[in-house]
Amino acid sequence: MGHGLAQIFAVYGCTVGLMDVKEGLLDRARENMRNNLTLMAQKGIGRLEDVEPAIGRVVPTTDLKEAAKGAGFVVEAVNENPKLKQEIFRQLDELCPADAILATNTSVISITEIAQKARVRERILGTHFWNPPYLIPLVEVIRGRDTSEEAMEKTMKLLTDVGKHPVRVNKDVPGFVGNRLQHALWREAISIVERGIADAATVDECVKYGFGLRLPVLGPMENADMVGTDLVLAIHDYILKHLESSPDPSPLLKEKVRNGELGFKTGRGFQEWSPEEVERSRKRLQEHLLEVTKGIDT
Repeated sequence: MGHGLAQIFAVYGCTVGLMDVKEGLLDRARENMRNNLTLMAQKGIGRLEDVEPAIGRVVPTTDLKEAAKGAGFVVEAVNENPKLKQEIFRQLDELCPADAILATNTSVISITEIAQKARVRERILGTHFWNPPYLIPLVEVIRGRDTSEEAMEKTMKLLTDVGKHPVRVNKDVPGFVGNRLQHALWREAISIVERGIADAATVDECVKYGFGLRLPVLGPMENADMVGTDLVLAIHDYILKHLESSPDPSPLLKEKVRNGELGFKTGRGFQEWSPEEVERSRKRLQEHLLEVTKGIDT
């Protein structure tokens, strides 16, 4: 995520300090950015002549103090370890200019918890980018318990200026908005397979060739108003009691992890995957996101 985030801001003319713990990782990050921007330009998103200037605006360093020097906006993108994030924000709070906004890219951890060891907590908030961040527009901007309205507004404006689609999340709850919706769907999908209602491929087909086709232009709340809240109530009165409601992970999911059936990583998860099928799946997703981004860009 780190180099993808750096790429977003560099493309829009910002000087970006990119910090990682090893020089080799920074070298790889620059190469990944170069490959991303070249592929995007070949697909009509941006220009080839702008690739190297954008990469030139990214200043790599292994020194957090150097990366934070003079920064106006900082995004942390380390792994989902609450204690590690708390320590990083404690350091950033000391190192960064007083008016800098400090953001975490966590997808599920409490912003308030992450900010716990910092002194100036009103400037700390969440910016949950979706992977790959340079192709998916959405960024959830999450208010922690102590986040100021000024920090929220400045972040919303900055993200809009660099071409993203920021949305406000007013309460610091686990999973925020997007992941709560996504994993509610995943819980039901896994339950359907576990209960033998349909196999995994059929579940995916029902999404991809059914209601999933509407989702880019018709979200669930608009859809509810379209069909009528009275009809939604009647349907929910009948069906909700039959949906999966367990607060615990699926026993089937636990069994698969115990057995080493880890999906693409091992060639078998809910379905079986050859190396060629894994590559085709990844490429389909990349091509789809590039086409969608091209449509938005133009």
